[in-house]
Amino acid sequence: MNQTGVVRAYLPILIAAALVALVPLRYSDSRSMMGIITVGVLFACYGVAFNIIFGSTGQLFLCSGALAGIGGYGAALLAERNDVPMIVAIALATVASAVVAGVLSWISVRRALDTIFIGIVTIAFALSFENFVLGKGDWTGGESGLRVSTASDSWMSDQVPPYYLFLGLLVVYLVLYRWLQRSRIGWAFRALRDDGLAAELSGVDVSRYRILAGVLGGAMLGLAGAIFVFTESRASPSSFEFGNVDVSVLVMLAFGGIGSLLGPVVGAAAFTWLDEFLEALGYAQAKEVIYGVVIVVLFLFFRRGVVPAVTDLFKRKR
Repeated sequence: MNQTGVVRAYLPILIAAALVALVPLRYSDSRSMMGIITVGVLFACYGVAFNIIFGSTGQLFLCSGALAGIGGYGAALLAERNDVPMIVAIALATVASAVVAGVLSWISVRRALDTIFIGIVTIAFALSFENFVLGKGDWTGGESGLRVSTASDSWMSDQVPPYYLFLGLLVVYLVLYRWLQRSRIGWAFRALRDDGLAAELSGVDVSRYRILAGVLGGAMLGLAGAIFVFTESRASPSSFEFGNVDVSVLVMLAFGGIGSLLGPVVGAAAFTWLDEFLEALGYAQAKEVIYGVVIVVLFLFFRRGVVPAVTDLFKRKR
């Protein structure tokens, strides 16, 4: 493989990581701001995972929050109620999220569900998960959430380290995504996204690759959610509910560019800033309305997202 091609493929990740790593230099003195931008990096991780499932294979999983919640609540319950070591709890919860996502992909394949019906099924699952969390208050703490003390006295609960922890996780996710794009698996994913029937006729194992995308994306969501509850010292329903996670991830990815490498990073950065701006103006409750307006504007002027639009512009200039 051409070494220059490898450098060009992974250089955007290095540049983006270097720029994002500088952000705490400005906000490290403010715990509230560090919390906000750390959540922004977390959502970028969610966006990369969603990009593997939807951006790569066209499976509209509207249950990112639920899959992350399985990782978060699963790890918290194992560590707090069963005294399982934190690393083992995170690993087991990640596997649980991967299995659930794989089953959802398997159902969509077996029932030959199209994009809309996959979305409906996964929304139903997301709402069922939310009801389970709220209904099983003796396990999950209900609306108040579950206190997680396992890592509360460690560096994971400090002001700045969690930010770099999630940044490292984001870099790993981006490298994995780029590797998938450049591999035979990525070729199969693109074929599925463009035309599933044509891909099947040309020899692509549709079931295998769709389930693989679901398992990978689910594991990534579960891992990020599991780590998050230990850095926050709490597993809270609001951290994983559909309105807070799935809507935000979908809008961020649509803004940045579905299927693009840095789309999740650009989208998360833009909407983290927008959320803070609206909060400062006292318009936090209007977030959903603003998101809706952004989606309309995107479909009218930037249908592929900002990153693909800028990339195409540079190509034309050259």
